[in-house]
Amino acid sequence: MIVILGREDDPPITLVLQALQERDMPYRFVDLRALDRDGLHLDAAPAGLTGCLHAAGQILPLESISSVYARPLSLGRQWQDPSAALRANQGLDSFVAWLDVAPALVVNRPRAMNSNNSKPMQAQWIGEAGFAVPETLITNSADEARAFWRTHGRVIFKSISGVRSIVRELDESSAARLLLLRDLPVQFQAYVPGVDLRVHVVGMCCFAAEIHSSATDYRYARGGEQTRLQTHQLPADVARRCVDLAQALDLPLAGIDLRQRPDGQYLCFEVNPMPAYSYYESNTGLPISLALADLLASATSAHSHHASH
Repeated sequence: MIVILGREDDPPITLVLQALQERDMPYRFVDLRALDRDGLHLDAAPAGLTGCLHAAGQILPLESISSVYARPLSLGRQWQDPSAALRANQGLDSFVAWLDVAPALVVNRPRAMNSNNSKPMQAQWIGEAGFAVPETLITNSADEARAFWRTHGRVIFKSISGVRSIVRELDESSAARLLLLRDLPVQFQAYVPGVDLRVHVVGMCCFAAEIHSSATDYRYARGGEQTRLQTHQLPADVARRCVDLAQALDLPLAGIDLRQRPDGQYLCFEVNPMPAYSYYESNTGLPISLALADLLASATSAHSHHASH
């Protein structure tokens, strides 16, 4: 059985539910907003974890779950009853812990998503996959940052953690705040001219979107800054490197940020382990959600075949 964990109003969840319905694939949806009532009941034994999933009035043995797509977003403060909020948060904690050890295909395991918590460490995996990365400086020294800026002329900066941050270009206004680096190291990179690409890897498949934007960080384009997306055909060797990188990070679903330079070379910036692929699908028509549904279903088929022997 396929299990989907998330919020029905979260666009990536909405799209994969629609894809599963289109494929006529059976599934169980676990709504994050109902975790004060639903959730996992786990029993630890020497042979491993056993238990069942309670969702929408139905009970599902854990051993019957073949694949899971999970977007365990923050629950927020939607419960006024403190006891309900406590049950919901404990339920989410249990679910996240189980996802790391479940024998099912999990998209993606929480421990694998930790690769995004350190941009410097992730950059090492990116390099091992054969991608070039921009010249980078991580520092809490204003003098080092200024020297790097002088060397490269154009420099961008961003957080080194997994917390989402806006990528900005270093200019005189932001340089005036470089003394704040003593409290928090920041990642600086030489500006790379070219075209932004978001590649979504789903299993062994790659879906590339080309992004044209006048903003430094197209995700936060404002005012008159225009952004346009279209599909992009990756060379076979670049697509293979994307798949290899996702597999090295144990991510069945990954959002990989590339830039194609004017000379044709592809550089890699980072890998998003829980990508909101819906933005790219809705703007390009790339069938990412259908590929994700097929990936989840392939584990179901393998699970059924194993159970019958």
